[in-house]
Amino acid sequence: QIPEVTMPTIDVLLHGLPLRTDVGIVGFCSIILIEGQQRTLVDVGHVGRRTFLLDALEKRGLTPADIDQTVMSHAHWDHSQNFDLFQHAPLLLHGLERRYARKPHRNDWATPGWTGAMIEHNTEIIEVDEGYEIEPGVSIMHTPGHSPGSISIAVETDDGLCTITGDVLHYSNVALTRKNPLVFWNEEEATRSIDRILEMADVIYPGHDRPFRIVNGNIE
Repeated sequence: QIPEVTMPTIDVLLHGLPLRTDVGIVGFCSIILIEGQQRTLVDVGHVGRRTFLLDALEKRGLTPADIDQTVMSHAHWDHSQNFDLFQHAPLLLHGLERRYARKPHRNDWATPGWTGAMIEHNTEIIEVDEGYEIEPGVSIMHTPGHSPGSISIAVETDDGLCTITGDVLHYSNVALTRKNPLVFWNEEEATRSIDRILEMADVIYPGHDRPFRIVNGNIE
């Protein structure tokens, strides 16, 4: 008898939110758990969400020690400050992002000068690039533009091919405008990355919005 193949699943631990105020930006990114042969956590949020992240894990009967590896979609502050909770687990990020974080552009307010030191605080760092397979059905895409080493994660699920995009697509309406609202690196690359995601994905998990799909040109 042929054993049944179990597809990876995606669980949104904390939803991202598109919040802006007249006194500053509230950075609440999506924090997403992929469960397959391993448990992979994509992005971890900033310290203001730390207790909420721990609560979300606890509701699922998990602790940080149950996470096998983490993925940094990019190094901006609102996606990356809680990686120290997972010191036991390898941290996956793109090599360009790791190097950029050591000396970010002076006008990149989302990557403070200490970001590189924060990344290097992790015990084990694995630099990944296009096509890196986390496990069968879960792979890395290099989707630059918002930052030089922005990555997305492609996941083959029972719902089709899903992409976890970080800030390659901040919000669902970016799928209609095809314009990244906040580019710190290269606008043309940002648009190409958006188009690539839209061409391949059945379901999109954006950086600061709810999961969605495009149906007849509309967001669902």
